[in-house]
Parts: sequence; C-alpha cells; structure tokens
Amino acid sequence: MSTPTIVLLIVLVVLLIAVVVLYFLGKKMQKRKDEQDAQMAAIAQTIPMLVIDKKKMKLIDAGLPQAIIEQTPKMMRRSKMPIVKAKVGPKVTSFLCDAAIFDEIPVKKEIKATVSGLYITGIKGMRKPLEQPKKKKGFMAKLREKAGM
Repeated sequence: MSTPTIVLLIVLVVLLIAVVVLYFLGKKMQKRKDEQDAQMAAIAQTIPMLVIDKKKMKLIDAGLPQAIIEQTPKMMRRSKMPIVKAKVGPKVTSFLCDAAIFDEIPVKKEIKATVSGLYITGIKGMRKPLEQPKKKKGFMAKLREKAGM
C-alpha cells in the first residue's frame, strides 16, 4: 500500500467514527428535547396579553429575573434571544419567545399566548385571527421578477 492510500483510509475511519458519535449524540439530545417539550406542555397555560414591544436582545439586557439568567448556560447569555415585553393584567413582564413564532407576534395588539413559565410557545388572535406577516422575497425571486419570468 502506498502512503496516499493509507492516509485516505485513516481519514475515512476518523470520519466514520465522527458520524457514528454524532448520530448517537443526536439521538440522546432528541430524547432530552422530547422530555422537555412534554414538561412544558404539561405546565402550559393560555394567557391574554397586550404586546408592548418585541426585540431580539441579549438575556442580560432583557430585564428577566436574575434566577432565569443564572439558569441559562453562559454561551446563551451572550447570544441574542427573541424577547417579548407584554402587559399581563396590571403588570408589564418580559417573556422569552419561541423563534418559530416570533415574527407572527403583532406589536401593540392583544393576543392569547400559550405560556410555560416565562416562555411563549404559541399564540392566537384575541378577537380575530392574526395577520400572517409577508415573507421577504429571496435574491433569486427578485431577479426572476425583474427579468419577467
């Protein structure tokens, strides 16, 4: 066997081991996520709220309770998270929001939100269905439109 063949075989073995390790780690993380989703669904409640503001900001700047900031991993504290400031009853509270529904939340409108602790997992319109935000066109779609295709 020549040297390039041996190097190629070693690289393939290392890649195969990495794929197997990532597969099992992915399965383990998926089980954890399913358990967390089940716990969140168990304590979820629907709350009417008036959305005052929504932004993507760092957890430290969001005005969340100190106990929540301490529970989050250190890397997540510095990353920007979707934060919704809303009035629930007489109290103004900051909520974390699911990234999938963040764009759908209307500002300065009243909604019914499914909340687990301080985490918004779903929304509904209070009196009528919510307006779906217009999706931004991609670069290629804009070019096709200009070309008349």
